[in-house]
Amino acid sequence: MKTFYVYIVASKFRVLYTGVTNNLERRVLDHKRKLLPGFTSKYNVNRLVYDEVLGDIRAAIQREKRIKGWLRAKKVALIIAGNPTWRDLSEDWFGKRPPARDSGIQDKPNTGILRFAQNDRPKVG
Repeated sequence: MKTFYVYIVASKFRVLYTGVTNNLERRVLDHKRKLLPGFTSKYNVNRLVYDEVLGDIRAAIQREKRIKGWLRAKKVALIIAGNPTWRDLSEDWFGKRPPARDSGIQDKPNTGILRFAQNDRPKVG
């Protein structure tokens, strides 16, 4: 069974972004490295403050859209319910600093093939 994640990342000033991915560690690292041009890199939104796991991509996309449609206060309540201090839930994943931009992420062990995905959302419909 594939696993999909709906997540919320925040800046230190608590600017929020909600997204969906099939690889949460890679996606958070992309945000931390500012590999995703746009809102999150512009406003330094790179601290994982909420995530949930779903087993179906359509359900994950639907959940992401639902959360994106909420007022900020409801998103904040969701975060606080599971993470009252707004701790970066990924702070222990990469050590003190995330790996350098050029280190890449191995696609397969010992193949040397690097994976740099701009968007891992499959097209639905």
